[in-house]
Amino acid sequence: MDYQSFSDEQLTAEAQTGSQLAYTALVKRYWDRLVRYVRRMTAGSSEAEDVVQNALVKAWQNLRGFNPDRRFSPWIYRIVHNALVDHLKSRQRDPLPFFDPDVLFPHPVAPDRADTRADLALIRRQLDQSLDKLEAKYREVLVLRYYEALSYTEIADVLRLPVGTVGVRIKRALAKLQSFIPPHEHA
Repeated sequence: MDYQSFSDEQLTAEAQTGSQLAYTALVKRYWDRLVRYVRRMTAGSSEAEDVVQNALVKAWQNLRGFNPDRRFSPWIYRIVHNALVDHLKSRQRDPLPFFDPDVLFPHPVAPDRADTRADLALIRRQLDQSLDKLEAKYREVLVLRYYEALSYTEIADVLRLPVGTVGVRIKRALAKLQSFIPPHEHA
């Protein structure tokens, strides 16, 4: 069967029935992007392919739990992100050289805990004030990525930029924000 014309969601539905060929088509579709993402986050680490491979095995094992009403790309990127953080922690490095965006912009499906709402409100106020200090090209990618929850590809389509440029701008914007936002200690 030729899976080239299938959407991600169609391939996922087929893979959920046990089709390894459909999952392989998904892997081929996302492999280069996921490896590139991990390499960016690890300063070009040669271990990027291992991290992605481990994440893809976890994704296959948990594919039945994927909600077919959701988009596949954020789900797979989230699994790779988690594998990357685990990898960096196991190497006893600081997993992110800048603040963790998941603290400021929780994943849309993350549970909302009462003990973090007040902290997040304060951080969001600080962030709103700091966003105004950024150049428009940096502010725009952060708003699209974290407020509008668009993927890098979607942001690239909106701004008519290469996906790599979107990633670089987000990384630079986060680094600039770090200097604007005072450290926040959690209780």
